[in-house]
Amino acid sequence: MSSLPLATLTHFAPLTPASTLTADDLPAGPVDALYVHIPFCFHKCHYCDFYSITRQTPERMHAFVDLLLAEADLWRTRHPQPCTIFFGGGTPSLLPLDAMQRLLQGLHDRFDLSHVNEWTIEVNPATADADYLHALFNAGVNRLSFGAQSFDEAELKILERHHAPADVDRSVQLARDAGFRRINLDLIYAIPGQSIDSWQRSLDRAMRLETTHLSCYGLTYESNTAMTVRKRLGHFTPATDDTELMMFDLTRRALQAHGLAWYEISNYAKPGEECRHNLAYWHGRNYIGLGPSAASHVGGHRFKNRPHLREWEQAVPTRTLPVIEHERLTDAERVSERVMLELRLRQGVQFADYSSDLRAQFVSQLKQLQSLQLIWIDTTGFGLTERGLHVADAVAGEFVGG
Repeated sequence: MSSLPLATLTHFAPLTPASTLTADDLPAGPVDALYVHIPFCFHKCHYCDFYSITRQTPERMHAFVDLLLAEADLWRTRHPQPCTIFFGGGTPSLLPLDAMQRLLQGLHDRFDLSHVNEWTIEVNPATADADYLHALFNAGVNRLSFGAQSFDEAELKILERHHAPADVDRSVQLARDAGFRRINLDLIYAIPGQSIDSWQRSLDRAMRLETTHLSCYGLTYESNTAMTVRKRLGHFTPATDDTELMMFDLTRRALQAHGLAWYEISNYAKPGEECRHNLAYWHGRNYIGLGPSAASHVGGHRFKNRPHLREWEQAVPTRTLPVIEHERLTDAERVSERVMLELRLRQGVQFADYSSDLRAQFVSQLKQLQSLQLIWIDTTGFGLTERGLHVADAVAGEFVGG
């Protein structure tokens, strides 16, 4: 799963088509995170709605790296000094090794990466290669994320994942042999036909690998995916809401007992091993995205790159950002959006982190949600209760518009 900003951001007014936008048009301020979207896949999984394309040649991929670096050049006047970098997709590790090495070095040449403390790249367990992983580690990448999704062969087939459970074990060992200590596994629950017992077995297999981080997501049916079409045609029976909630609660109990505490609704980590890149999103910090469909947020300006490879390829040489959508948030919208995102965190929303008085701005929402026992409130801030976690999206929606 790609580390893109969350879909909850669409609660505000629809984004509008952009004309021209340059990095110098944006407010001054630090860039905390850099996201690079590499859209190439050898197969499109049926549940995935991230922008990806299949059957691309090495030549096209090398040309893609040229354009990624050209897009990075458009940001050089801002002198970005990101603290975290995340390569998502698609399958970033599908890039030929020499193209990946050129991309890594090219980013070093263009940006000041001396402050980077976390550099994550997503890797498909089916294609993990010892030489490739060693090269990533030697280039400064220090965290890997493997899309395990399930350790059940039948469930992987339903999701159209083309790897075997044993590939995950092999990939984690290859990563450790290459020097990686920070490793994440993505898992999915509420898969059609999945039982509580089979989900428990997947969790047990994942925990035995002793990775530092697990991301556990309930399967969602996005409108433009093959999975949603199959559901509509009655090809399978989706999991019930009650089953999904049982799996969610089981996940939190099992991982907590194993030393992987939840710090965000879908994310669990050993102490100090939280994904720092995603925390930049959840705390509303500035980030820039490179590549087709990548999103950016700088000083209240939110925009998205053209979500089509050919259109993005044609836009980059124009020397303006290859943006298709651009929105400038008001101060009130920025506060609402940040509250909605930080509600996902275990620490909740901290009053001291805001210049405005949240108690006054959201007085009615806070009173009502506390009375329903959906949030806790103390002198430092507020957050979701156990009950509130089950309806987190609905609770967050109460803060739209201030």
